Amino acid sequence: MPHLLNVWPNLQLRLQSLDRIVLLLDFDGTLAPIVSSPELAVLPAGVKISLTSLSANRRLALGVISGRALSDVSARVGVPNIIYAGNHGLEMTGPEMTGTGEDYIHPEAAALLPALCRLARELRSQLAQYAGVLVEDKGLSLSVHYRLAQSPIVPQVEQVFDQVVSASVQREEVKITRGKMVLEVRPNVDWDKGKAVHRIIQAQPPGSLPIFVGDDATDEAAFQTVQESGGIAVFVGPPRQPTQALHRVDSPAEVAQFLRLLSQW
Repeated sequence: MPHLLNVWPNLQLRLQSLDRIVLLLDFDGTLAPIVSSPELAVLPAGVKISLTSLSANRRLALGVISGRALSDVSARVGVPNIIYAGNHGLEMTGPEMTGTGEDYIHPEAAALLPALCRLARELRSQLAQYAGVLVEDKGLSLSVHYRLAQSPIVPQVEQVFDQVVSASVQREEVKITRGKMVLEVRPNVDWDKGKAVHRIIQAQPPGSLPIFVGDDATDEAAFQTVQESGGIAVFVGPPRQPTQALHRVDSPAEVAQFLRLLSQW
């Protein structure tokens, strides 16, 4: 798997022949370093400068796709006039996504909001006894973070989580995914970051080159979609990790370096 910065000269030549690039990035672990608690995540100042510069390039469509709520990720990035997709693309904003400038919300997911709200209340109640466990209600999804919890209690946290959500899973209201020290509850709809990326690509002119950069298991569907569309998928993390992406960088710091190079282009 080639390191993206090592092949940058060749990639730069390829980009020069294109009329349009669609650059899509995850937030946590990609644009911003992973932190102990989600509310502590901050976009580095240099990254914001690069994103702001890229947003002004007429040959490039820029977007951030996150598991965070739409309002959360758009506030943390803070670059206007770009595409934002929250809750893995269940909600999106940007004129290119809706044609009206209004937010897009997946209709089937919106219908499950009451069930998700109930699960968030119950999980907060049942997990309150465990130090270092945070239940994050993101509206169209919810996450249980246990990065700050002591290792011996993690199996107990997972057991309580499974007990609380099992009935909703059996009713096919929600589905469960697991990320880096996090358990996620999402609406049981046929949707993921790959489908969100496909929707964004379809809104672009034919022949646009999509690039997606991400670091987690939830980004794998997006990697596959981008590469099937002839684009470039970039995994953020150490070598020899299982991923469908055909390119990689080591860290968010190297993502920042790639964005600087691209903004100069």
